[in-house]
Amino acid sequence: MNVSLRSSLAGLYVILDPSVCPGRSLADILVEAAEAGTKVVQYRNKSASMKEAYVEALALRKIAAALGVAFIINDRCDLARAVEADGVHLGQGDLPYGDARKIMGVGKLIGLSTHNPDQIREADRLKPDYVGFGPIFKPGSKQDHDPVVGLQGLKQVRRLTALPIFAIGGITVENVGDVMQAGANGVAVISAIVAAADVRQAVTNFVARMPPPVSPAL
Repeated sequence: MNVSLRSSLAGLYVILDPSVCPGRSLADILVEAAEAGTKVVQYRNKSASMKEAYVEALALRKIAAALGVAFIINDRCDLARAVEADGVHLGQGDLPYGDARKIMGVGKLIGLSTHNPDQIREADRLKPDYVGFGPIFKPGSKQDHDPVVGLQGLKQVRRLTALPIFAIGGITVENVGDVMQAGANGVAVISAIVAAADVRQAVTNFVARMPPPVSPAL
């Protein structure tokens, strides 16, 4: 894993999902978010055909590379390889981590979604590059979500792993400081950024309220 990719595993992680911001340019959102301080972006499109997703992801990947932002593909290792993304993010129902690593290779990032202590323990055994954990609060962009874990749930799992943790689910400018203090290395955000009236200002506001992550209490 190269150093620049590892150094991106903290701070603000923006998920670009066109279903949350219909009619808006994902490319424009990416540029504004990156220039305002976003470290990682993920492309997530559950409804596009593979060809449509490829065209959209390839364009976004080129922009991210030019701006020095880590570019992750949601779920699809084949798409990630096709556009030479920096990595892939896997849900609990996606390809097993070991198989994904064989496809992606050792130089790419792999993130894993987790929702409870048992999944965190398993992730700590598998050693992906980072984990997503949540939902911390009720998500604004997803109705069929896992049970809300709260700040106490985040504090509990922080003690179980030294892997970078990106907290996700209902995170806003008002609560992001508390989330970071609870042990997150960063936060993954969807609607609070991509649906914001002013993306650049929204990112700036988030970054300003994100103190350095608390060291894991192992």
